[in-house]
Amino acid sequence: MSDTSIAPLRRPKAYSDESFLKSSDARTLRILAEYLEPQARFRREKVQDTVAFFGSARIREDGSLAKYYEASRELAKRITEWSNALPEDGRRFVICSGGGPGIMEAANRGASEAGGKSIGLNISLPFEQSPNPYISDELNFEFHYFFMRKLWFAYLAKAIVIFPGGFGTMDEMFELLTLVQTHKLRKHMVVVLYGSDFWKEVINFDALAKHGMISPGDLALFHWAEDVDTAFNHVVNGLTEYYLDADKQNRQPFPGAHPFGE
Repeated sequence: MSDTSIAPLRRPKAYSDESFLKSSDARTLRILAEYLEPQARFRREKVQDTVAFFGSARIREDGSLAKYYEASRELAKRITEWSNALPEDGRRFVICSGGGPGIMEAANRGASEAGGKSIGLNISLPFEQSPNPYISDELNFEFHYFFMRKLWFAYLAKAIVIFPGGFGTMDEMFELLTLVQTHKLRKHMVVVLYGSDFWKEVINFDALAKHGMISPGDLALFHWAEDVDTAFNHVVNGLTEYYLDADKQNRQPFPGAHPFGE
């Protein structure tokens, strides 16, 4: 006969069972966590929307392409100074980067130098990517899933600035351009490509239109900028027209304009 006086050991609850949470069976929960946890923090910090900076992690402050690092830093600083002066209750047009070194670091650094908060959407990688020191602590995120990280880039951004970069930068750029082109983003997105010498050498946009791979009108989905003044004007003018002026007239520029409106 078994000894019924010994109570069986309690198993941990499923939500505190680390071995389960890290298993393939719990993948959906991990994906959902990368949506809900950032959402909670953005709400707590009153972040309404962002200006996202994309560009290479390999561009350094003292390297051969340092001019792009300095341009990212200065542009982020100026946008943050402009945003900080807006008479808004929440935080508008917060600088957001991929959280790593290079162009991303420069963007967070510029925002920090302007006295503003900035976001880092970091991704766990075996090389290159580690959080830069200029991200605001409360807005420093660490993602496992690329697609959840890109969701937060797209969901909150009202403008994006794309500096020279490699596969990762192009992946982010073309995904967002596709969303704009196909009207899957239910908002106006200001898109600025910085450095036409680089971009026109590595991607022949005109050839895409010439061969019918995109419509000629698709070339108007983005602006070119060769200097910080031009990039700043494109971003600020677009955000003012599509969002600030629309707010003053008590109308939303697109359905579900608030990032958590639906």
